[in-house]
Amino acid sequence: MADTHVLFVEDDDVIREATTLALERDGFVVTAMPDGLSGLESFRANRPDIALLDVMVPGMDGVSLCRRIRDESTVPVIMLSARADSIDVVLGLEAGADDYVTKPFDGSVLVARIRAVLRRFGHAGGPQGGGGGDDGDSGERGVLVFGDLEVDTEGMEVRKAGASVALTPTEMRLLLEFSTSPGTVLSRDRLLERVWDYDWGGDTRVVDVHVQRLRTKIGQDRIETVRGFGYKLKA
Repeated sequence: MADTHVLFVEDDDVIREATTLALERDGFVVTAMPDGLSGLESFRANRPDIALLDVMVPGMDGVSLCRRIRDESTVPVIMLSARADSIDVVLGLEAGADDYVTKPFDGSVLVARIRAVLRRFGHAGGPQGGGGGDDGDSGERGVLVFGDLEVDTEGMEVRKAGASVALTPTEMRLLLEFSTSPGTVLSRDRLLERVWDYDWGGDTRVVDVHVQRLRTKIGQDRIETVRGFGYKLKA
């Protein structure tokens, strides 16, 4: 991950300095900012490869900063929250964050999460497999069609009623999992493993919030909740 530029926004001086040093030891280039406003300025000036945003920072809180970044870019965002059960976690994900890490965190865990997110974004299309079209109509090669929804698995584009749908790389990977297995119930654990590259237990709220975000873009009734099991794309 050498030369990967990380924007790190954290108001606690000790955490900011210690985390910056830990990331730099792993080969990352880090720009650390103490508040949301300076973080936004740095983002616009430097266009980092990934942003780490603490939820509670002065000037502009992390959730608002995430929302501003997402308005301008699909750069991956990881939120840092002091409490795993905090509503701030959900708010951050709803604002467009791709993942979150709970404080206090181990440096190796943070690096692993950063690398997992960067792998996803480095292969924004996620699982290729132009297959899976058995239940969806296949138009041109690599395009899966579900009613008015078209998923181009090679061009990594989505159209609804002919209009382009803007998805983040994480949302695209999630949709690809559904569209290449239409009608199949996918568990939250499987989605965490396949979309988020988790090889350990993760928080299923990450999946739930991203599914809801995806529904708002492709249609609320397109992805069905199967209680006790997971989700499926209606074939």
